[in-house]
Amino acid sequence: MARQLASRMSRLGTETAFEVLARAKQLEARGRSVIHLEIGEPDFDTPGNIVDAGVNALRGGATHYGPSSGLPEARARFADAFGSARGLKIAPEQVVITPGAKPILYYTIVALAEAGDEVIYPNPGFPIYESVINFTGAKAVALPLREENDFSFDPDELRALANDRTKLIILNTPQNPTGGVLTRKDLEVVAEVAQKHDCWVLSDEIYSRILYESQHCSMLAIDGMSDRTVVLDGHSKTYAMTGWRLGFGVMPTSLEPVVSRLQTNIASCTAAFTQLAGIEALHGDQSGAETMVKEFRVRRDMLVDALNEIDGVTCNRPGGAFYVFPNVKALGRNTDELATMLLDEYGLASLSGTAFGKYGDGYLRFSYANSQENLREGVSRLKKCVQDLGSRAS
Repeated sequence: MARQLASRMSRLGTETAFEVLARAKQLEARGRSVIHLEIGEPDFDTPGNIVDAGVNALRGGATHYGPSSGLPEARARFADAFGSARGLKIAPEQVVITPGAKPILYYTIVALAEAGDEVIYPNPGFPIYESVINFTGAKAVALPLREENDFSFDPDELRALANDRTKLIILNTPQNPTGGVLTRKDLEVVAEVAQKHDCWVLSDEIYSRILYESQHCSMLAIDGMSDRTVVLDGHSKTYAMTGWRLGFGVMPTSLEPVVSRLQTNIASCTAAFTQLAGIEALHGDQSGAETMVKEFRVRRDMLVDALNEIDGVTCNRPGGAFYVFPNVKALGRNTDELATMLLDEYGLASLSGTAFGKYGDGYLRFSYANSQENLREGVSRLKKCVQDLGSRAS
């Protein structure tokens, strides 16, 4: 007899990037050449000073349970680095350290939202936002990010979507998948709406150090928002530490015990040696992270210029993160089918914009966390696909 799952599991989504990666690996195992532009992971190794700190911590015995909210030393050093980077004073008691940054997203939504509540989230946006909102039974309310606004939101649209049932507004800047960056003026609109409807804000700032032309502005820097904002941050992107699983949240002290209790129930704590390596990442030599961002900028410019030379493809120049989000509507093909064709027939792994929500239809997402050589080859394969589509149409 088949055993039934809890009904809530039907509301839980996934990350298409990992599914595409698995399919691409299967093709490679059969001897196919694949250019990987699907996964959002820096192609750099973790800087040596951070690795050394982790190894030394392991050899020093940092292999035991710690407090659910994080090691006291780590919370203090994380708070200091986070605050210094944003010109803010942050107390250690505001920080909860987690195994990766996703738990902060999960814990915040689960702690605040339930059936009958509404949560506004960016669309196209990181798919786990919508997934976890639906999982709680709350209503996921999409805030469109449109190309004509440089993938920011329309202030009047946000004002119209919010109401007294709105419990939480989720932001992401710089943004996945578009690379869009919110301005201080944008954040002030969010603050106005959050204060009017007495709701919380979850600000995903995981890409805050990967910016090219502007300075990062944090939601916590906006007047009146410190007691209603949770900031999600972490080490995976800036320090090429995806496999270390190290993230943290900065929140009002009133919410910290709630988030820590969720951590106790779900993950117990974050690995001690990882936290100690994370201190070195934040306070040690920054040249590895700086070199990586410089290289990402070179790749961005090269990739955007090359994409805009392909007939039927246009691409904005993103202000941050390491993704481009080219518009392929002029090709006249279903975006999901196009992404599948690129992988199966041309060996180019990418993501359909619909993996990030309905407002991503008509776009593809390419990660430029890959070598310049592979990016050039990826563009060549996309160009060949576009040419073949034109031949078939004629």
